[in-house]
Amino acid sequence: MAEKTDSDNLNRLRIEELRSQLNKHNILYYQKNSPETLDSEYDFLMRELRELEMLYPQYANSDSPTQLVGAPPSKRFKSVTHKLPMLSLANAFNNDEFLSWNERLSKLLTAETDFVCELKYDGLAISAIYENGNLIQGATRGDGTKGEDVTNNLKTIESLPQTLSGSYPSVLEVRGEVVFPISEFNLFNAARAADGLPEYTNPRNAAAGALRQLDPNETAKRPLDVFIYGLGYTDSNLPYATQLDSLDYLSQLGFNINENNLLVKSTDQVMEYYSSCLAKQPNLNYACDGIVVKVNRLDFQRHLGTVGREPKWAIAFKFPAEQKETTLLDIRFNVGRTGSINPYAILDPVQISGANIKQATLHNEDYIRSKDLRIGDRVVIERAGEVIPQVVKSITTKRDGTEIELIMPETCPVCNHMIFSDEDEALSYCVNSICSAQLSKMVEHFASKGAMDIQGLGPKQIQVLMAENLIKDASDLYDLKNQQDRAMTIERIGETSLDNLLNAINESMQQPFERVLIALGIRHVGPEVAELLSNRFQNVDKLIDASEPDFVSIPGIGPRISSSILSYFSNPSNIKLINKLRNAGLNLKTETTEQVDKQILLNKTFVITGRMDNFSRAEIQNKIKALGGKVSSSVSKKIDYVIVGSDPGSKLDQANSLQINILDETQFSELLQSLLLNYDQ
Repeated sequence: MAEKTDSDNLNRLRIEELRSQLNKHNILYYQKNSPETLDSEYDFLMRELRELEMLYPQYANSDSPTQLVGAPPSKRFKSVTHKLPMLSLANAFNNDEFLSWNERLSKLLTAETDFVCELKYDGLAISAIYENGNLIQGATRGDGTKGEDVTNNLKTIESLPQTLSGSYPSVLEVRGEVVFPISEFNLFNAARAADGLPEYTNPRNAAAGALRQLDPNETAKRPLDVFIYGLGYTDSNLPYATQLDSLDYLSQLGFNINENNLLVKSTDQVMEYYSSCLAKQPNLNYACDGIVVKVNRLDFQRHLGTVGREPKWAIAFKFPAEQKETTLLDIRFNVGRTGSINPYAILDPVQISGANIKQATLHNEDYIRSKDLRIGDRVVIERAGEVIPQVVKSITTKRDGTEIELIMPETCPVCNHMIFSDEDEALSYCVNSICSAQLSKMVEHFASKGAMDIQGLGPKQIQVLMAENLIKDASDLYDLKNQQDRAMTIERIGETSLDNLLNAINESMQQPFERVLIALGIRHVGPEVAELLSNRFQNVDKLIDASEPDFVSIPGIGPRISSSILSYFSNPSNIKLINKLRNAGLNLKTETTEQVDKQILLNKTFVITGRMDNFSRAEIQNKIKALGGKVSSSVSKKIDYVIVGSDPGSKLDQANSLQINILDETQFSELLQSLLLNYDQ
């Protein structure tokens, strides 16, 4: 029995770890246009998480990346609520996976279907709304429900009509992809390099950066293009029965439609289209990482519906990662938040998919040894549409004897402190608690979305603040308001951005105890473990005084996590940080009145669906958990209540079919008031 519990704990921890990684990558990709992982790596992380959540539904969470699209919109732009959700696509990475998708479709449809095949451009997804034929609003996808208002920037793109031709409904929304032509991208980067400006790593990042310029005149200087791939919201039913007919109609209105679209009748023809596009990929003037296959009949699309964040009627059939040969010039090291010494490759620059690749991830020492990578080797690198490629192998037959084997550093490359090796994780660590690289990364983690969520405080801002001695650790952020005059004299910190940052820091003080625990950066303490700790110990002093038996007695916390927590609180520097955060006014205790004394929702499980007007999903989830209840991401017979907002989707239908209690926001509040009243009596 104990063995099963240990296994369950490991699976839960892996789910938690995957969610944390994917949330970080979503922010980097969708908001900051600076992804740190390959598309292929991201896709496989997402796939692993989805499979684990299916195997262990007890750990389901409606805020999981599997249930969301992209990342929340940046606060730099006005937020726009999409009239219909902007969904993401499921992926197929080989023929078998595509055929499995088609087999699932066949079981859900009553007749044979044909498909529309399209190139999958690697750009930035947008929505454009027209009223009476005039462009009145443009938005990014954001998290799929809300995006960023980029109307004025979209209006600078010549291939997006500002006025429609022909006959159209009074309100028409279209969806498309903003792209940066590769030929123009290379010229644009060359001009930036000549001006001493940093180059963009790929066309997708350049397109996203251009569309997120605060000044539309800057966007207008970038030669962007846009391809429209479908309809969104309309205020009247259009007389079109198929995807292809709707695309033809959009073309007549003046929209730029992918000329490579093709109607096919069978999966064999899909494979032929895929092979043809793969062969053409190197000569295309737009970054393209696969094809999209859509069910052609619109009534079939409506019948199939969606699952989670993805339509069932479409799939992205991804191209294999592109590979190139180059020279491994050097192996260097950087330092992570926990002190991990991370190797990376310096490469002889090589062009892949329009990007000039100069570096690659090397993961850890074991990875380098297993592939026998040596400085000076000719190596094969692989890139699947993202920034940092992967070193696949060395070409040992091309060695001439001058290659140099890896020598791991004995001291930290930043602070020169001695390092130690963790054989269990194949990593080496700098244990200097005042290492500047670690401190910078720790502040970055502290401010991240899953922790204190301090908007506008990224790596560059942190480096400036630390270089100017305005902050030394995370606690100093809360004293920044007292150094406002000095901060405003720094050339790289403007008055407006400083005001916004101070407001965001002030807002972060409302974060609950469990979020502060996440922000501390204790190894192996993510959202789930932080919640367990905050519920059990209620305040940071009890947590500091706890012993190993106290920790391992909590279901879900084993010896490894316990050891990590004890190690953290045994470090005087960490206790000093906690006391400074306490003095700053952060929440270092749990509001226990409801959690301990009023468990009115104990053994009750809820599902939340749709868009809420009065509360955020997180607020409703926190309230349910505080009162002893649970939140699930899927509807089943085990669910007690489904809370619905506007546009609830298929979960409402499932709840009705299972005769589950359905509540709107007002009814949910009334339920709590009634239960609390009965409890007090």
